[in-house]
Parts: sequence; C-alpha cells; structure tokens
Amino acid sequence: MTLELLDVAARWLHLLGILVWIGHNYANVVVNPSYRPASPEAPLEVLGKQFEAALQREHGIFRYTSLVVLGSGFFMLWHRGILLDVLTLQGGLAVLGIGVWVGIAMALNLWLVLWPHQKKVIGFVPASHAERVRCSRITFLSSRSNTILSFSALFFMIAGSHGAALFI
Repeated sequence: MTLELLDVAARWLHLLGILVWIGHNYANVVVNPSYRPASPEAPLEVLGKQFEAALQREHGIFRYTSLVVLGSGFFMLWHRGILLDVLTLQGGLAVLGIGVWVGIAMALNLWLVLWPHQKKVIGFVPASHAERVRCSRITFLSSRSNTILSFSALFFMIAGSHGAALFI
C-alpha cells in the first residue's frame, strides 16, 4: 500500500474519528444540559454488570477515538512534510497549527482531567459520595470545556486548509 493510499485512509479515519469524538461531546450537552450532582449510591451497584460493560465500551470508544484523531492528523501532516511547521505555528500554517494545538489540549483534557474523575463518578474506581459529587462537577465542566474548544478547533483546522489566506 502506498503512502498516498494511507493518506486517504488517514483522512477518512480522521473525519470519522472527529464525528465520533465531537459528536459524543455534543450529544452529552444535549442529554445533560445542566449539572446534576452524583447520586449517593454508586451507579454500577444499582444498574448491574450489563450496564457497566456498556459504559466501559462507550467511554473506551470515546477516549480511544481521540487518539485515532490525533494519530491520523499527525500522520497526514507528516506525510505532507508540514508537521513541524504546523506545530511551531510557522507562516500560513499557523492557522492550522492553532487548531491542532486546541485539539491536543482537548485530548489532554479528556485523558488527564475528565477520564480520571469520570471513573469515580460512574463507579469504575471506588470513591466516597462526597468525592463522587466533587468529581461529577469536574467532569461536567471538563466535558463542557471540550465542547466549547471543539468549535475553535474545527474552525482553525478548516480555515487552515480552506481560507488560510484570510489570516496572512
């Protein structure tokens, strides 16, 4: 398989990953438009093992999709020979670079802030009720932050390829 075919595959993986990752953020905002503290009982104790398996699958797909998006995006930039220039915000690639850095911030927020706290909220990691309530607020705000950041990430990444001349 040639690098050009891999580039096309990476582009499609990137697009589908964005739809899953950001779509999950948007759906979460629609389903949970306002903050609700965690209930006193751990959800997995109430809902059972089948629900736990579904939660693990959903959150796993969501988290690992972020890595697919980053990996495929980095591959496409590397394949075009512009990865370093994009990451260092050089010239006309600065617009795209801002979008890439926002995407990196979103992934770091997901993996280092949201997920460690979400595990406590949904009961994957044992936590007291007070800790679960504290973590539920953090996950709520972290999720909303990623949703808001996704608008600017999409804007700068699209503008970097389709309108970068407007920023020069």
